[in-house]
Amino acid sequence: MFKLFRYTKPIYALFVVVIVALVVTQVICDMNLPQNMQNIIENASVISRLRENGLLTDAIYAEAQANIWSNAWQMLAYACGSVASTIVVCFLSAKFSANFSYGVRKAVYQKVENFSLAEIDKFSTSSLITRSTNDVTQVQMVVNMVLRMAVAAPIYAVYGIIKAVNIQVSSGLSLTIVFSIIALVLLVVVIFIIVLPKFNTIQKLTDRLNLVTRENLTGLRVVRACNAETKEEEKFKKANDNITKTNIFVNRIFSLFTPGMQIIMNMTSLIILWIGSLIVYGLANESQPQALSSIFTFQQYTVLIVMGFMQLTMIIILVPRGVVSARRINEILDSKTLINDPVTPTKTTEVGTIEFKNVSFAYGNGEEDVLEDISFKINKGETLAIIGGTGSGKTSLVNLICRFYDVKSGEVLVDNVNVKEQTQEELRDKIGYVPQKAVLFAGTIRSNLAFGKPNLNDDNIKEALDIAQASEFVSEIGYDAPVAQGGSNFSGGQKQRLCIARAVIKKPEIFIFDDSFSALDLKTDQKLREALANKTQGITNVIVAQRIGTILHADKIIVLDNGKMVGFGNHKELLKNCTVYQEIAYSQLSKEELENA
Repeated sequence: MFKLFRYTKPIYALFVVVIVALVVTQVICDMNLPQNMQNIIENASVISRLRENGLLTDAIYAEAQANIWSNAWQMLAYACGSVASTIVVCFLSAKFSANFSYGVRKAVYQKVENFSLAEIDKFSTSSLITRSTNDVTQVQMVVNMVLRMAVAAPIYAVYGIIKAVNIQVSSGLSLTIVFSIIALVLLVVVIFIIVLPKFNTIQKLTDRLNLVTRENLTGLRVVRACNAETKEEEKFKKANDNITKTNIFVNRIFSLFTPGMQIIMNMTSLIILWIGSLIVYGLANESQPQALSSIFTFQQYTVLIVMGFMQLTMIIILVPRGVVSARRINEILDSKTLINDPVTPTKTTEVGTIEFKNVSFAYGNGEEDVLEDISFKINKGETLAIIGGTGSGKTSLVNLICRFYDVKSGEVLVDNVNVKEQTQEELRDKIGYVPQKAVLFAGTIRSNLAFGKPNLNDDNIKEALDIAQASEFVSEIGYDAPVAQGGSNFSGGQKQRLCIARAVIKKPEIFIFDDSFSALDLKTDQKLREALANKTQGITNVIVAQRIGTILHADKIIVLDNGKMVGFGNHKELLKNCTVYQEIAYSQLSKEELENA
């Protein structure tokens, strides 16, 4: 957990110093109260005893009264000091822990932003969300509690024991402290052994609950279309029941902690009073008042000692949960990013060229290659189409161009330079990428288009929307029309066209369309391609397609089958010599349509 403190601003180290000083002040104030009470009781006893014996003089009375008032004012000062210190400590510890969690959460978010898709797949999206929210909150709570109690608890315990032992009333009273401490330790050990393994389980179950909830919400339309609400409810109920049962179990065990502590404290006080009463009963009348005050003082110190151990046990119980969360956070922060920028980037020598040299690729530690020995090159301004059956590796291939993943072997070159020798920012600035699944962000149409180019004007927006065939519906609602999360207030075709406009507005060297026209009707598809061809001349195009009709005029076509490149050439060449391409083509268009294309 201590590793996480490096994400806190250095200035907040002063908070810790001030908090420690104030906590010590608070403890000293609390520890002096019993002594003042003892002095008041003894002075009052002196007045009472001398008055009974007729020996009370005005001078003695005045001196005793002065001592009583002096101790009373000291008690008031100590009480006010303790209260004031407690308030400031609570404020500063809350401030420190909030800043601490802010720094950690920011660090986690920035780390995740730099993750490649391989690392995202490793942790899973739902787990990353849990770690950056729930786990950080758990650590924040522990830091807050530790700052308030970690210093106070041992001082209460040690200082209280020293004070109590110095009150020499009876060895039997001192033993009560030993027995109460042993009872507290046993209680904590039992709870600790039972509860500790459940903390990690709770965080994993929280990941699972987030996953189920996220899947249900993002796939709500599919769930309703398939009438699968009952199935999803059962899935959610199972995940919810598991985490609820575990939390109930942990909370039930914890619920034994407070009454157990109170029983130990009350039993200790009862034993002290019982032994004390026997001691007082056996003393002479003159010695009883002083012994009585010592016993009450001893009892108060014992309560403070037990309170110190209670705070220690609370820390001992809370810290393991924070440690589990901190470990999960550190797994993210300490993970090595698989895709990093080169120390000395290589300057590109060409514009708009893409080349694969004997590229093979596999996801994670997968033994089977998703792509195997892929080699090709396209020049500036050419259109490359990629076609193949489902799972043939089309999306995997374009992901390598953007360097979302790194190759297993071989080289991917953009502008005649290996993508590993270019910075990710420089590489992706050259590419206008439209993903297979249209992704829009909560905001406005203008803010979504600004993802591609921050400094936009209305002319830039209009030109991009015209090319993407989105002007018609956007003009009706305006550039500042709201966009719901995920673009759920737009149709599939509208989302695709806005995503295409976002890529167009960058004016990149290379366009990558990963099956990005699937939701468009043929008429809109044709207009969009014509606009792209006319207004983006000289730009290299990479198109992943399912429909033969959309790639007939591509300069080069790659045919993939089970990760292997089984065909490369233009439409007419492939129609003659590539069996896989023929099967796909004849399944979609007639022989006459294909030959006349």
